[in-house]
Amino acid sequence: MKGIDTNVLIRYLVLDDKRQAAIADRAIRTAVTEGHSLLIGAVVLAETVWVLEDVYGFDKSDIVSTLDKIVSTAEFSIENRDVVQRSLEDFRNGKADFADCLIGRTGQLLGCEHTLSFDRDLTGLDTFQVL
Repeated sequence: MKGIDTNVLIRYLVLDDKRQAAIADRAIRTAVTEGHSLLIGAVVLAETVWVLEDVYGFDKSDIVSTLDKIVSTAEFSIENRDVVQRSLEDFRNGKADFADCLIGRTGQLLGCEHTLSFDRDLTGLDTFQVL
């Protein structure tokens, strides 16, 4: 197994730097050809969402679609896949950002009844108690 950092995933997805995008694509294809699965950590996904939104101006529907494709790609091993999928559903259906959804679902996995927050956008998520 090989891990993928955010900058490699972004180059692979956005193709904004042709040289680095080609290197990322070649490295991913080589790893798959050699039988390696590619680990994408939850933090990498959260960073990826932030970069797609804030740097490249992707809208929410494009980000959800991109995350859906990443999570469903057989060659990618996703850290805590179930937590990521549930976080993606929370993100898709609510006002909270993906990182907050991930925080709430990770807390739930680790036994938290709720995660405490002042963020009003988290109202309605069963993983949070908004103070």
